[in-house]
Amino acid sequence: MKNILLTTLITAGCASAFAQQKPNKIDDYYRIITIPIPENIKMEIGGMQVLPDGRLATSTRRGEVWMIGNPYLKGDGKPSFHRFATGLHEPLGLYYRGKDFLVSQRGEVTRLEDTDNDGVADVYDSFSRWPLSGNYHQYSYGPVPMPNGEMLVTLNLDWVGRGASQSKWRGWMLKLGQDGKLTPWATGLRSPSGFGSYKGDIFYTENQGDWVGSGRMTHLEKGDFAGNPAGLRWSKEEGSPVKLTPEDVPNTGEPLYDVAKKVPGLKPPAVWFPHTLVGISTSDFKEDVTHGAFGPFTGQMFVGDQGHSIITRVDLEKVNGVWQGTVFPFREGFMSGILRMEWGLDGSMFVGQTSRGWSATGKSEFGIQRLVWTGKMPFEMKTVRSTPDGFEITFTSPVDKKAAAEQDAYKMNSFTYRYHRTYGSPIINTQEVPLKGIIVSEDGLRVRLVVDPAALRKGYIHEIKAEGVKSPDGNNLLHSTGYYTLNEIAGGQAANASQFTTTVKATAAMDHSAHGAASGSATPETTASTATSAKRVTDMPASWTNGPDQVVTIGTVPGLKFDISEIQVKAGSKIKVVFNNNDDMLHNLVITKPGAANAVGEAGLNLGLKGTELNYVPKTNDVLFHTNIVEPEKSEAIYFVAPKQAGTYQYVCTFPGHYSLMQGKLKVVK
Repeated sequence: MKNILLTTLITAGCASAFAQQKPNKIDDYYRIITIPIPENIKMEIGGMQVLPDGRLATSTRRGEVWMIGNPYLKGDGKPSFHRFATGLHEPLGLYYRGKDFLVSQRGEVTRLEDTDNDGVADVYDSFSRWPLSGNYHQYSYGPVPMPNGEMLVTLNLDWVGRGASQSKWRGWMLKLGQDGKLTPWATGLRSPSGFGSYKGDIFYTENQGDWVGSGRMTHLEKGDFAGNPAGLRWSKEEGSPVKLTPEDVPNTGEPLYDVAKKVPGLKPPAVWFPHTLVGISTSDFKEDVTHGAFGPFTGQMFVGDQGHSIITRVDLEKVNGVWQGTVFPFREGFMSGILRMEWGLDGSMFVGQTSRGWSATGKSEFGIQRLVWTGKMPFEMKTVRSTPDGFEITFTSPVDKKAAAEQDAYKMNSFTYRYHRTYGSPIINTQEVPLKGIIVSEDGLRVRLVVDPAALRKGYIHEIKAEGVKSPDGNNLLHSTGYYTLNEIAGGQAANASQFTTTVKATAAMDHSAHGAASGSATPETTASTATSAKRVTDMPASWTNGPDQVVTIGTVPGLKFDISEIQVKAGSKIKVVFNNNDDMLHNLVITKPGAANAVGEAGLNLGLKGTELNYVPKTNDVLFHTNIVEPEKSEAIYFVAPKQAGTYQYVCTFPGHYSLMQGKLKVVK
């Protein structure tokens, strides 16, 4: 009924009825409801399953399985908690089969059953098992059911300063039969916590790391190699459908799409998740099968992000038999790192979260929240489709046709990442994609962006910004940016100038430095080039004949923390700081003026495509000294003269999402 009312108001042109809703906020459309958890339960979600009777079953990283009654908070609004199983080894997946559960442990899938109906499992059977090395990074995920009755499991790589496969099938996806038999399916996986079926095909999500420039979602067919060569160690084993060996994988730093043309079996992703622009650590995904109960995105995918505590939305299409599509921001503000998502019986989404040791922007160590559509239609880009000469955007509701026809309403760029053994990658090969024309449909629901076909680059992410598009009542899009991964260019009829609503005049090439300008309250830099070089001195100055007056070593610990929270130095003294990144993610160390750490961190977050080039260090006078981004297990030393003015200065990691937690004090004393 609410949807009908909204449509009627739009049709009638009752703009005044909408004026009260401004500003346009995501909370008006998708609300987060927190399930209260007793203080004595460490609900660090590893697996989650909604049961037919309405209960929510969860497995926790502490080795327990819980049954949560009334998770929808009906009646008195209180959930109940009953422990079903305990003593498991970090179970990161849970599957209910009607009379029993299958749950992943580090070294096996275990079958749990309650045969005497007392609410507690009394059967713990080893259903399927694999060897372990003992490395802390050997997480195991699944099982996830497939439409044909088979199941999938994935095995994380070890971490030894790089990805390694120290025991058999690490870095692989395997099919799991109902008899417990494992069959290798594909490899090249690094940290595959999210996987499953979509439209009958198998997909998995991946996190940035070695050989992985940024987060991505890949369609895996039998025998595919997704990119990390550590798992190829087992490619010659009996049953392996993969024929490549580690020696077949070049370390040239070319884009993955280009390398795949030379390496048979290497599979480019269907969708890239640009690092820090839409999350940093992709996790579970769920296809919207709610038939409209969750809003206007039926058939699309929602993808969790563990590091940024957000959910993104993915719209896929198949072009020339190849999957590709767009990732959009969707919902932020969750309490911890998102690992698991499950549809509730009412079409709402349960979101299971954990952050211990894995670091997340959400302030809590764990939590379960429920995401509920309010029934109001969000004003969003719904889909993006490839055309022979650009892209066509469909919106969830009509746009203001005049605003949508404006040349300045849109900005388009394309970029990609290096494929190499180094951890992560900067954004490379950025180019503006100039518009030639704009075609706005008569009903205001579609806009076609026409470009020179030569500006479309296969294998590249195409950033589509529609910040000038408005609704008829003047609201902006809830999310104005989408990132389309273009693997194939669609066929069909190219547009001609007579169809254009607007013919776009040629413009000068984009000023990339302006595109990456930081925002926030940090003070603008006045002498950027000289000041920036002076802020990162990695060789001891020749004038320091007696060396530094003080050497400080700062490391990292899990949970987005420096290992030293406070340092004291003398005013005007010569300081050497050694920054050791002991973590398994990227960090930097930025020293700021007193009270400026949050502003500098926020400015670093807003650097956009310019972020990796600047090592997420914004050009501002609030930054005094800094390292560059330091890869895991590596270090960097910087030299500087401490400020002459005493006070409490700060140091912070400005890698996006880290600054709110990863801070310390630099006390300068006389």
